[in-house]
Amino acid sequence: MAVGLLSHTVSDLCLGKPALRSLPATATLGDALSALRSSGETCLSVWSCDHSSGDAAAPEAELGCRCVGKVCMVDVICYLCEDGRLSSPSSALKAPLTAILPNIPGLVIHVDPSSSLLEAIDLILQGAQNLVVPIVTRFATKTRRKQHQKPSPTPTLHHGREFCWLTQEDVVRFLLNSIGVFSPLPALSIDDLGIVSADVLVADYHSPASSAVGAIASSLADQTSVAVVDGNGVLIGEISPFALASCDETAAAAVATLSCGDLLAYIDCGGPPEELVRTVKARLEERGLQATVNELAISSSNSNPSSPSSDEDTVTSPTSVLLLRKLGRCNSRSFSYSSRLVRRSEAIVCNRKSSLVAVMVQAIAHRVNYVWVIEEDCSLIGIVTFYHMLEVLKEHLENLA
Repeated sequence: MAVGLLSHTVSDLCLGKPALRSLPATATLGDALSALRSSGETCLSVWSCDHSSGDAAAPEAELGCRCVGKVCMVDVICYLCEDGRLSSPSSALKAPLTAILPNIPGLVIHVDPSSSLLEAIDLILQGAQNLVVPIVTRFATKTRRKQHQKPSPTPTLHHGREFCWLTQEDVVRFLLNSIGVFSPLPALSIDDLGIVSADVLVADYHSPASSAVGAIASSLADQTSVAVVDGNGVLIGEISPFALASCDETAAAAVATLSCGDLLAYIDCGGPPEELVRTVKARLEERGLQATVNELAISSSNSNPSSPSSDEDTVTSPTSVLLLRKLGRCNSRSFSYSSRLVRRSEAIVCNRKSSLVAVMVQAIAHRVNYVWVIEEDCSLIGIVTFYHMLEVLKEHLENLA
């Protein structure tokens, strides 16, 4: 069984994955914003390519066609919040995409589909957040012809080839399917394995959300989140890039004007509460940013009119949310919204005695790369990430090899 696991290549982990939609590195933030809206994707890959010449059968690296990063709504929101750009969003959105791509080498790396599973894990542990893998299918010619016939503002072809992301989640999910190979590690606690990290991004519940912009940007790059705590260090919720990515650019105004606690309520349901939308609008006007209100079309009508109106889905005030989270002893299900809504600011938690396999399943089930670790009184201890898990699992795999 162990030999079978080690024999897998990167292509085995990419089966069924969708082709990356892309934007050229020469595009502007406004172009990215339009593409994100029209594509329905949470993020788009950014490519530096010269499609004017070259043999389509040659490796994309030889043709100067490379994925250089990715862009999502959170990048746009954080960019608009900084350096007074919110005073003129339309001007800020004329900036090139390169202005928001992290200047961190190795975050995105091209990988040959024949690379081994261990090689992929090594690249992730060296800092790669996304591996770019060519999609190998027998229908490539047919797909290539179809793409040429129907141009798209977010194309998937690069010199006749399609690519997909391979992420930390993909690798951990794949290893979870063969978890028996790693015995006895899965049954050991995360505390015993020493993978609970105290290096966390934290924001105070009552502090301005604008003070957390840097932390939000860092959490996006690290694929984690920003923990929101009260004065006693109790975990109240999280400002998650995943949650912000499902908002629109008007969330930049909310980040600039609300407290972290209010921001939790703002992103906690299908649409921002009307009371908070009015607050954001009033505070912008107080700062003389009426033009911003008009440019971003900020009004109470932004609240999602199709949001469920049952008692279960009623949005409570930020203060009420704070009390519910404390009284619920951090059990997010005690105050969650309808299952029809996407999880937003609820923090996924475990304790230091939770087993490795339990935390892996928990993270996979909630589509996050991390789980917060708390004490019985809900005070924050640290975080366990897929990165920490992969470190332990890789060492075990190397011993098997």
